[in-house]
Amino acid sequence: MSPVPHLMTLADLTAPQIMRLVNHAHYLKQVSLPWLAPQSSSKKSSRLRMPSQSLFSKSIALLFSKRSTRTRVSAETAAVLLGGRALFLGREDIQLGVNETPRDTARVIGGMCQGIFARVGAHEEIEELARHSPVPVLNALSSLWHPTQTLADVLTLHEHAHLFEPALNEAPAANKPLPPLRPLTIAYVGDSTNVLHDMLVTYPRLGHNVRVASPSSPLYQCPKPVWDRVTQLGCDKGIWWGNDPKEAVKGADVVVTDTWISMGQEAEKAQRLRDFDGYQVTEALCREAKPDWKFLHCLPRKPEEVDDEVFYGPRSLVFPEADNRKWTIMAAFDLLFGKWDLAGEKTLKIAKE
Repeated sequence: MSPVPHLMTLADLTAPQIMRLVNHAHYLKQVSLPWLAPQSSSKKSSRLRMPSQSLFSKSIALLFSKRSTRTRVSAETAAVLLGGRALFLGREDIQLGVNETPRDTARVIGGMCQGIFARVGAHEEIEELARHSPVPVLNALSSLWHPTQTLADVLTLHEHAHLFEPALNEAPAANKPLPPLRPLTIAYVGDSTNVLHDMLVTYPRLGHNVRVASPSSPLYQCPKPVWDRVTQLGCDKGIWWGNDPKEAVKGADVVVTDTWISMGQEAEKAQRLRDFDGYQVTEALCREAKPDWKFLHCLPRKPEEVDDEVFYGPRSLVFPEADNRKWTIMAAFDLLFGKWDLAGEKTLKIAKE
């Protein structure tokens, strides 16, 4: 039997494999949306294509030790569209961390479910789950990585490629391939969070430049295990890192930020607010970005991170970005949990035969 595949970070995939996932998400979105629209007699369901049913009769465990809105709703609704069921297991619902070890939990859940989507604290927790799970484990969020967020961001940018390339004129029509995206300059201002970490190992390999500004304190710098992956992949050549947010956003096509105070850091709030003074994303901060720069945020957002003018204005892509969490998670569920073919190796083997 093939080794059990897992996905901890997009650093584990090649650039073509990442884009295969993103393009598959776009395809599943186009196929699924007509089924979710109000039905009328003039639109016969017999004309609609079914999305993949790779999770038919299968159950996916949502092992969440942290609360969630987008990740949980995306996962539960995506599993249904793939013909399966998502079983939410919060920290108050099971014995994990109380009377049972991650090793035993992974074996028990993996014996009853066909995939584990885990949102954890320390990254070591999900690594231990993956070591002992008989079924695939997908990282829904850990202290170091957030792969499904970056997948949604990449899909969102491709869908809005016309905003960065005037020759494209408009968004992709239904049933059309995902348009290519010209090389962009993507600026990130804020803490070195799991969201940034998957950006660092992804965007340079897709041909984009990344510019980062974070406070100079070691507390806000990239952890060594992450930077080691960045350099191993050669991504550091496409990254500029400093502590001046105005410098970071110079020439940016896209400006990104994330929370300054993650879950579990509430006691540090006062210090962090002082340290991030001047980092709020505003029109004034981004005066030297490209004239038509766009804004991304993984949500939930706090006003000190980005003002209302940007967040709710025409530059903001945050809600399409949030919507796309569903479709990229659906693609990952289909290829990883349903088909055990996240890397495309089975597809390649079939093509050769």
